[in-house]
Amino acid sequence: MDKRMVFLFCFVIAGVLLGVGIVGKENGDPIMKELLNQQQVVLSSQKRIEQRIGSEGSVGGNSLFLMKRLDEVEERLDLLEERLENAPVQPRAAAAQAPTQPSDEFTKVHQIDVAHSYVYGNPKAPITIVEFVDFECPFCARFHEPMVAAVNAYPNKVNYIIKNFPLSFHPNARPAAKAALAAGEQGKYFEMADELLKNGRALGEAKYKELAQNLGLDVDKFMKDYSEKTPKWEDIIQKDMNLGQKVEVRGTPTFYINGQKTVARDVAAYKAEIEKILNGK
Repeated sequence: MDKRMVFLFCFVIAGVLLGVGIVGKENGDPIMKELLNQQQVVLSSQKRIEQRIGSEGSVGGNSLFLMKRLDEVEERLDLLEERLENAPVQPRAAAAQAPTQPSDEFTKVHQIDVAHSYVYGNPKAPITIVEFVDFECPFCARFHEPMVAAVNAYPNKVNYIIKNFPLSFHPNARPAAKAALAAGEQGKYFEMADELLKNGRALGEAKYKELAQNLGLDVDKFMKDYSEKTPKWEDIIQKDMNLGQKVEVRGTPTFYINGQKTVARDVAAYKAEIEKILNGK
């Protein structure tokens, strides 16, 4: 992707994050809710920018100004993402979980097949959580662990699967998805996925190799699968992205419980929804 386009995408995200006050830890839950609402804003803005930048020279006379601002904005984003990653997820009462949502988006039940995806937990569990993820996304890193903790609290009753949705302004997200799939060839897909999310600010082939070694993989086989099976991985990733568009993914992470989009982002919220399903409500 053109560096100027990367800059513009970053600029959009920086504006969104600043607009919702993500740097203020004390705001806690209201920030998280607003971030969910702002995911669509980010992707919509990205699409508008892509339409405006139709050729190499279309940025015109503003290009020098944009490039001068690039380093400044990237540093700003780094700081914002670091603060986001360090901000604790605040537990909430189950009754206060869901803000008022557009009726259709959060009540529609989508058909999301397992297909090629790995399943964490009992494949025959009555409840499946699907996570659409971008491994370079700080929001994914923050909200992945509470979901896993909730799944682990219901052995044999809840499982989860990951679908890939790498955003175009995260250049390492797609290679990281391939690294997770390559680790899956040795039975360590979810372990690698966890580590990639924890290391989202340091992704790259050297990091993938390091993580593979730490996970006890045959590193040579891992790197060979990572490189030589690229067509297979690309096919899987594209199928996931097509599915994401079909089921109305508007940003990352997006979670579905038995095909229904959810705003749950902490353990208590997931447990409330899981209990509701298990109790037939």
